[in-house]
Amino acid sequence: MANISGSWLGTYWQNANPTRFEVTFVQAGNTISGSILDDSPLLGEAQAAGEVIGRTIQFTKQYLTTSTYPITYSGLIAEDENSMQGSWTIQGLESGNWEAHRSGDDLVAELQNRRLEAVPLGRR
Repeated sequence: MANISGSWLGTYWQNANPTRFEVTFVQAGNTISGSILDDSPLLGEAQAAGEVIGRTIQFTKQYLTTSTYPITYSGLIAEDENSMQGSWTIQGLESGNWEAHRSGDDLVAELQNRRLEAVPLGRR
């Protein structure tokens, strides 16, 4: 079974337009969860939950901000476990392709810093 725990940088294509994203996955057995940050100001942060079976990955992405529709991602993890690619669908309404590559960056720390910056000073 592939181990995808860690930080990843990726791109998904929607209507032939690429959108970059950052994701940090945590894996326990076959189960994965994660935090995703899209490079689109309209979409922003999302949570991911799914599974890895062998080299197959499947997860659902749910935005915390604007979109109420869950997005299902499925794909294959490379043998070296440093890249993955596949397709995504939004409840049969839209679909496209995606790919991701391991990153050495600490994206969780960056996401936590962005959350702190978004909280008004009086609420900290």
